Amino acid sequence: MGNVEPIAPYLEPLRKTRVVPIPPAQAFDLFTARMASWWPLATHSVFEGKAVRCGFEPRVGGALFEESDAGERSVWGTILAWEPPGRFVVTWHPGRGADTAQELEVRFVPEGDGTRVELEHRGWQKLGAEAAATREGYSGGWEGVLGRYTAAAGGAR
Repeated sequence: MGNVEPIAPYLEPLRKTRVVPIPPAQAFDLFTARMASWWPLATHSVFEGKAVRCGFEPRVGGALFEESDAGERSVWGTILAWEPPGRFVVTWHPGRGADTAQELEVRFVPEGDGTRVELEHRGWQKLGAEAAATREGYSGGWEGVLGRYTAAAGGAR
């Protein structure tokens, strides 16, 4: 009988929601096309202080990536669904191999004259023994990242 690796326990998706005072098309554009203007690259990137840019290749199969001041590129994920201005889905593995990728879905839902931005980070079981601790770290991390996004959008509603 061969070695059997234990199956990581299922962990609920991490869900975060913000309401911003701009319409869905602008909210989607800010999150994707203008990501480098608000994403905290110095603290939330592979190259940290040497990171100069991040962005999306806006199509299914395109990359979500960052670049360093030396021209290096790190792929954070691959776009699985691209449906502006309603949502996108991307694999998520910054600083890790694609075999450990989780999934990130961000939806932009009209709410009054603004947008409810719903982020769902799921698929933690691919991280095995690191899943629970990584999920906990992202819970706080997404708070800070979405705080910067919300401020760039003109504040929370």
